[in-house]
This record gives sequence, structure tokens and C-alpha cells, in this order.
Amino acid sequence: MESLFDAAARCLAAGEIEAKLHLTRQTAQAWRDGQLVLQSPGKPKPVEEPGHPAKPVLVAPVDVPKRRLNTKEGLAALIHAITHIEFNAINLAWDAVYRFRDLPQAFYSDWISVAVEEAYHFQLLRERLNESGSDYGDFPAHNGLWNMAMRTAFDPLVRMALVPRVLEARGLDVTPGLIKRMRQAGDEKTAAVLEIILRDEIGHVAIGSHWFQYLCGQRGLDPEQTFHELVNRYFSGQMCGPFDYEARQQAGFSLAELKALEQMGIAKKHCENTAQ
Repeated sequence: MESLFDAAARCLAAGEIEAKLHLTRQTAQAWRDGQLVLQSPGKPKPVEEPGHPAKPVLVAPVDVPKRRLNTKEGLAALIHAITHIEFNAINLAWDAVYRFRDLPQAFYSDWISVAVEEAYHFQLLRERLNESGSDYGDFPAHNGLWNMAMRTAFDPLVRMALVPRVLEARGLDVTPGLIKRMRQAGDEKTAAVLEIILRDEIGHVAIGSHWFQYLCGQRGLDPEQTFHELVNRYFSGQMCGPFDYEARQQAGFSLAELKALEQMGIAKKHCENTAQ
């Protein structure tokens, strides 16, 4: 039988949108059907850049145009930015499957399910773009999520702490506000899509929390202290509030962790700039 790791590598490498979506569904079904094994003759290779279409053009975060909802183009640009996050999230999920070996079978099942849901989110948002006369790739985007994936490729514990529990968890804080803004702009369809995404993303961050705590337990580490140390090391001066305590606690954050994040927060103006 084929190795799950080889199948995940194909999903990760696929550059065409439809190919990546098809391979994601196909690989998930093969895993559910018991057609893939957790064996591979080789070690994971570095992936400096996963497969992606020629567009969008990738720029520095500060060079992504500001998005204002009072124009049709501004609304499309904001939806595009979220669509890009979801496309990146497909690659992040498959990279977790491909890169980290010798973990329980449930780890791989969890991240395969995340890949499938991220692909679904991408499709929902792309449909909204198409309905507005745009498509994925029409606006520039940045590669911040994948940059952090590269920085955390050496250790699944660090990956679980910093990608699901820091970068992706930010969506739990900002998405309710985006839903409200979409409704104020009269875009009920996109608001409904974002509600689906918020529900699922709480589950995705919870998966990251579970495996972070599991790996801490395996290594005899205190999860709260370890999380605080990793955030300090990688995100000193860059944590943005306010934080949605209810959603984050549903996703596996302790009250002590949330209080520590609050203390590491920075000026609101900087948070607004980094959210653009």
C-alpha cells in the first residue's frame, strides 16, 4: 500500500487549485478507507514553498492594499485576503501530516480532516469572489502563514504552539467582527460563510491545543509555561488583542494562557496595521 506521507507530499506539491482540492478529497478518502500506511522509506524533505497557482502575487504584509468595505473592490479584496488564508491553511495541514513522523494515528486523522475543511472553506469563499466578479489571484497577498510553517518545521510541538494556537487562533478573535462588518455592508452570504469558518476554526485550534498538550506531556513539559516561553521567543512585541476568551477557551486555551497573552499585547494601532 502507498505511504500516507507520499500522498501528503503530492497534495502539498500540487500547484493548480483544482488539482490540490481533488487530491485533498482523494487522499482523505483513501486514508478513511485504510488504503494508506504510516510508513515511508525516506525522511521528510524541506519544503521552502508549497504548490500554489501563479497568482496571487505574493508581497510583504505591509504592501498588501488596505481593505475598505465601502466599495465593491474593497469588499472583494477583503474576501480575497480570507480566501488566501484558507488556501494557505490547506498547505499547512498537509505539511503537518507530511513532516511530522512517529506520532499517533489520530494525529494524522485530525490534520487530514483539517485539510478537508480548509479546502471546503476555500471553495465557499472562492464562490463568493466569483459571484462578485472576481477570482482568487486577482489581488496581491502575503505569505506570513507559510513563513511560520518553515520556521517551525523542526519540531511538531513548536508548530502546534505557534501556528494553530497563535496565527490561526487570531481568526477566533477577528472573525466575529468581520461577520458584523459584512452584515453592515449588506453581504449576508459572506457573513454566513464566515460563520461556518468560525465554527470549524474553533475545532482546528482545539486540535492544535490537544496535540501541543500531548507533546508537552510526552516530554514532561508544563504546557502553560512552554507556550508562554515559545510565544515570547517567536512573537515578542507582536501579539495583538483583544482576545475572544469564550472562543479561545472552547479551543483549548486555559485562563492563565489568555491572561499571559493579554499581558504580552501591544498598542491597538499596531494590531490594526498587522491585521490589514
